[in-house]
Amino acid sequence: MKAERIGVLVRPAERKDIGAIVALFADDVVGGHGDTTDESARPRYEAAFGRIAASTNDMLYVAELEGEVVGTFQTTLVTTMSGQGSSSLTIAAVQTRADLRGHGIGEQMMRFAIEEARAKGARLVQLMSNVKRTDAHRFYERLGFVRSHAGFKMKLR
Repeated sequence: MKAERIGVLVRPAERKDIGAIVALFADDVVGGHGDTTDESARPRYEAAFGRIAASTNDMLYVAELEGEVVGTFQTTLVTTMSGQGSSSLTIAAVQTRADLRGHGIGEQMMRFAIEEARAKGARLVQLMSNVKRTDAHRFYERLGFVRSHAGFKMKLR
């Protein structure tokens, strides 16, 4: 049985959204990024929001349903010398509220990001996804994303 699709407003995040965004990440048991709604961590999230907001290449978005934040994602526009100096839009930190997954919110966020990439003249849109998120991988592939590269990470702290 397919879940009913619901329409959301995708908009740039505002400082007032920080708590709701953090709550989405803190509720993620797969990601394992150590996110928390503990108020002692709030200054770090505030600082991160400030750095993102000050960047000309980064954007933080939320999906809003009836005035409530139900999803989020971030984009970064990267221009490189390869590809004849072309730009790519990277989508990161995609999260939909757990009880609303399967209702089209993620698709609406991704389609919004893809249109933003086109508007900015990017040659491609890319993202990384935790290998454990097999449902997410099927979702991205359904939207037209293809697996093309191996990702590598090095934790520094």
